[in-house]
Amino acid sequence: MIKAINVKLKKTAREVLQIQLPAYQIEAQLINFYEIPPLKDTVETIQASEEQFFGYFIENQLVGFISLEETEKNINICRMVVHPSFFRKGIAKKLVHYVLHAIKGSKKITVMTGEKNYPAKNLYLSLGFVEVKIIEVADGIFLTSFEKK
Repeated sequence: MIKAINVKLKKTAREVLQIQLPAYQIEAQLINFYEIPPLKDTVETIQASEEQFFGYFIENQLVGFISLEETEKNINICRMVVHPSFFRKGIAKKLVHYVLHAIKGSKKITVMTGEKNYPAKNLYLSLGFVEVKIIEVADGIFLTSFEKK
């Protein structure tokens, strides 16, 4: 089940962080870069986020989430996170589908991921996103930007 979650609540922000940190640690290993901003988050920075969060629950347990920023014309997926214990169960795909079908409307959707994060890149490509650019964010560290109209 996917539903909106309120990260302003300390308990919810803590649950988000307990999923985010181990998941981004794996991405850091994939791309060999440990300065990923979400690895620096705290309960307080999660609570202060202006992003909209939607959680994926299994038997009332939060196991993944997606967050986004929405403007009049665009939706930017900021975080797409599944706890490593629940990898390869289709949860990430369901979360992105939720954005594509329940929220999108006629807006363009954008997302970025590490150039070497092949599981994420393959997911976005399989859902019809197209690669639009590659950005160097640190010496030898690249992000791939995708969009779907």
